[in-house]
Amino acid sequence: MKVIKNGKVLTENGLQKVDIQFDENRIIAIGENLDGDEIVDAHGLTVLPGLVDVHVHLRQPGREQKETIHTGTLAAAHGGFTSIFAMPNVIPFPDDVKTMQEYKALIQKESVVRTFPYATITTEEAGKEVVPMHDLKAYTHWFSDDGVGIDNDDVMKEAMETAKKEDVLIAMHTEDMAYRKPGASVHDSPINRDRGYIGIPSACEAEPLKRDLDLAVSIGNKYHACHISCIESVQYLQEAKAAGGNISAEVTTHHLLLEDKDVQGPMWKMNPPLRSHADRMALIEGLENGTLDFIANDHAPHTLAEKNQSMEKAPFGIVSLETSFPLLYSEFVVKEKRWTLTQLINWMATKPAKRFGIPAGEIKVGKYPDFVFADLDATYTIDASTFVSKGKNTPFDGWQVQGKICQTIVGGKTVWKG
Repeated sequence: MKVIKNGKVLTENGLQKVDIQFDENRIIAIGENLDGDEIVDAHGLTVLPGLVDVHVHLRQPGREQKETIHTGTLAAAHGGFTSIFAMPNVIPFPDDVKTMQEYKALIQKESVVRTFPYATITTEEAGKEVVPMHDLKAYTHWFSDDGVGIDNDDVMKEAMETAKKEDVLIAMHTEDMAYRKPGASVHDSPINRDRGYIGIPSACEAEPLKRDLDLAVSIGNKYHACHISCIESVQYLQEAKAAGGNISAEVTTHHLLLEDKDVQGPMWKMNPPLRSHADRMALIEGLENGTLDFIANDHAPHTLAEKNQSMEKAPFGIVSLETSFPLLYSEFVVKEKRWTLTQLINWMATKPAKRFGIPAGEIKVGKYPDFVFADLDATYTIDASTFVSKGKNTPFDGWQVQGKICQTIVGGKTVWKG
């Protein structure tokens, strides 16, 4: 049994100078003058619950040149994330029991944080045949075809009806490729058209989302909308939630911080793209008023050779695990004083853990013994060359930030100390 002492602990009652007693399975007690076999000293640091990200691409198996389970989860630990959900666009796709068993065994062997794998919604993410959710439910409760949309209305309806019957969650990347012209790489806006870029309109995301939300309200299944980026999507989510849908939605750090005017090249290319100032403001307000439920980051590592191509040829996506907390803490808590630390942790830990059904994201008795020690006064410059992730593809290289992750504990054991 271990005890964390001498830190300022973020509890449900705010920051408190208390001890935390825990073993490898759970938090046992929170209070003063607690005893343990080992003291973990958090002097001068703030103790936060481990962060939770429900949208991470680890690339392994199949694309290890971009990232591995080990490097990706070590990057998560470096960034303060102790529970992550791995998207299923790997090779082979985890779309049957045998493949999922092998995938989970690989994760168990290589991961340094808690890693929960998604299964696909359709076989090989082809959008044609719903996977055997009943059989796969023994291994995962989360299903996604992230990276592509599901065009066929009947397939989507069948997937949602099956998810309702099996009580599992569907997480959707909504995208109608009919709206995306070949070579499109950024938001379809005047500033990007002036630069000569081919744009992706908001309808590409919002219209298939509207279809999904109508189905989800009607069927009553657990539905989660990935990486919301535009005003129209926020409005559709408001309406669907008001109609009683069992619906949640995420927003990324980059969509909260960046806009179409900020685009300088392929490091700013992601899907969905950075949209207008009005869109970004709608996302911030949507998060604050509960239309958007929490923050997830779509960590999407690529090699520098891939990202150093033209805007048209470079792949979509940026890395995020090692920068999300300091970026958001610096901008919205320190600089703008718009959010409190408690709000930020609620969106980065507590709410995603609750929605996805894991006992994490809070420093409370009975929860996972997963903690982050942070120096909230420390300032530094983001340097992509020092990332633990294989991916160095970030638009935030060189940004000045405040709030440094110093130590990460998962299952009672230190997995990162810097």
